Amino acid sequence: MEITTKQAEKLMSQAKAKAEEINVAMNIAITDKWGHLKAFERMDDAFLGSIDIAIKKAKTSMLFRMTSEQVGEFLKPEVAAYGMENTSGGLIGFPGGMPVKANGEIIGYIGVSGGFPIQDQTVASAGSTI
Repeated sequence: MEITTKQAEKLMSQAKAKAEEINVAMNIAITDKWGHLKAFERMDDAFLGSIDIAIKKAKTSMLFRMTSEQVGEFLKPEVAAYGMENTSGGLIGFPGGMPVKANGEIIGYIGVSGGFPIQDQTVASAGSTI
């Protein structure tokens, strides 16, 4: 199963609503299960530098089929995989990227950037449920 345009639009709407609720302009990227961009929005006044971060959070999540924050556990200096963030075109290991599931199956990924990590995570969570 692959994420549909209609599903991506619904997720985007949910994520944007949460970003507006917490009053933070966000960049929101939604990809298919192979990491290809399905939907993207840069809200008014969202940081330009966060565009790439949002997309890479979704990609990081896709590459390891877990949240970007979970991948971040492998990127810590005390872990044997330190330096891994420089692979695959750059990994992002902090909150805001996660799988999107339908009926228990991953159908896509969402990556959010523009606020503090906990705000990015909150918005991503709001946009990750079909």
